[in-house]
Amino acid sequence: MRTLRGNLLRHLGVLLFYTGLTLVFTYPLAFHLNDSVLGGTGDNLYFAWLTGWYEHAFFDGGGHPFFSEWMNYPEGWNLSTTDTALAAVLPGAFFSQFFGPIAGYNLAMMLTFVLSGWAMYCWVRHLTRSEGASLLAGAVFAFLPFRMAKLLIGHLNLAATQWFPLFFMGLTGILRNEAKGWWQPAVLAAVSLGLIGFTSMYYLYMVLLVALVFVLAYLIFGGFRVLAKVAFWKQVGIFVGLAIPLLYLSVQYFFDLATTGTILSRDWEYASLYSASPTDFFLPSTDHFLFGRWVGSHFNRDLWPEATLYIGLTVLVLVVIAVWKRKSASHSIIIWAALTAALAAFVLALGTDLHWNAERVVVSVPGFLQSLLGRSETPVFLPTYWLFNHLPFFDRMRALARFGFFANLFTSLLAGLGAAVVLQRFSGRWRIGAAAMLMALALFEFYPGPYTGQLTKIEPRPLDTWLAAQPGDGAVAMFPFDQVQDQINVFANLMNGKPFIGGLFNAYQPAQYLSIKPTLDQFPASQAVDLLHELGITYIVVDKAAYPDLSILARELKAEGLVLLTDLDQHQVYGFEK
Repeated sequence: MRTLRGNLLRHLGVLLFYTGLTLVFTYPLAFHLNDSVLGGTGDNLYFAWLTGWYEHAFFDGGGHPFFSEWMNYPEGWNLSTTDTALAAVLPGAFFSQFFGPIAGYNLAMMLTFVLSGWAMYCWVRHLTRSEGASLLAGAVFAFLPFRMAKLLIGHLNLAATQWFPLFFMGLTGILRNEAKGWWQPAVLAAVSLGLIGFTSMYYLYMVLLVALVFVLAYLIFGGFRVLAKVAFWKQVGIFVGLAIPLLYLSVQYFFDLATTGTILSRDWEYASLYSASPTDFFLPSTDHFLFGRWVGSHFNRDLWPEATLYIGLTVLVLVVIAVWKRKSASHSIIIWAALTAALAAFVLALGTDLHWNAERVVVSVPGFLQSLLGRSETPVFLPTYWLFNHLPFFDRMRALARFGFFANLFTSLLAGLGAAVVLQRFSGRWRIGAAAMLMALALFEFYPGPYTGQLTKIEPRPLDTWLAAQPGDGAVAMFPFDQVQDQINVFANLMNGKPFIGGLFNAYQPAQYLSIKPTLDQFPASQAVDLLHELGITYIVVDKAAYPDLSILARELKAEGLVLLTDLDQHQVYGFEK
């Protein structure tokens, strides 16, 4: 009982430690939880809207979690066309009940930092029993520049990385055929994999590929003797038996969309645009308080939301130490497996063809091959090109640079193992001081500085206040029609309570949107107005800045039977004559 209490207190202390670091790394967000987001008004507002939708669906009993009738009116919107991110967003939906969807989103995002650090801490401590090394590895993983970039761009789904250390911890336990609590690694791996599936389809597909590399490498370097053990296959049976129903629940809507043609294959050249460059792993983030401006002015960082993959010099040194001292650390097999998986993820992140400094590398084709290939220049194709063209569903992915996260994951682990080797040379206060110095060096390379200038306040616009005051649930359309995909207009659905013809369609467009867009792009043409009437739209919102002569627009709309309902600072709202 005393041991259990001690462990609980230790884990509570670790969670508080990472909470403190999170408050520092995201400062001053904690002081603006319910009214502001970091970064501009982008995907963060979609996930804030999703937070409100899940609150409505789960806590108010108001709808299906994976389908919203509030969007893509009147057909509704299958949320699986983008990541549903249930496991990442649901905590925010709980907080939203008390503090609102903006605070719910912010708290859910901050929670990913705390839990990611704690999860990596658990994995490294399980392997090393070194408190200092475990805290270091958790801090490195929690505040990776990759994760800080996801904070700024608002990708709550991709920021929810807390499940990965737990999954690989369980997977490693199965491969090591750990006898103590022999069923626990299988359950941990299965539940964590299910939570990954409920977080991001990107992550689920990627982790299955990387895990395959990790397992094969572990067996090659450690021998295949474990395959002859009955206990190993019992663990595998538990893992498969638990994982399959969880994965089925998480992917069924995605597969339904894929089989009906909603989620289509992409062209490899389009996917190539979102490939990482080797330099991305060795350049500090453009957000770094000291080096960021210099990096941004000397290197092409246009792809920073996906290609901020900096490993860190301190981390690399610790990785080298882990590999160099692998035998004395008694983790030789895990180190080789992690290193192999990290290198595989590095190659996969480079995409279908080689890029350097975010530019495609093109080489001349020798003269004797030009007639055979039909061109004088060619990209430098990489192994991912073959996977893109042959592996099922691989060509549904757009941002191949995201594979780089797994290189970050395993280098964080290896840094922890390397730190354990270093800290063994010290004792008492010297060990504490050495651990603190290593952590300070690693976090110095990641620290972005305060985000004071990057807070965006979110509050109802005059349009949202006016719509909220209107009786009934009449649907809204925005013009120019491209604005129905703007995240601020998506989030406004929570503020005005009116169904919306749009949604976040930048990943895959629903059939209704594709069919009506050509016509509604011609607004205020009569065929566009007729279609709006046919769709049952009540409020036709016009962005005044997009129409240089509003008097001409008013005459055209009046001729089509529309009347001006209100004229606001930025918008005019029209409706059909009754």
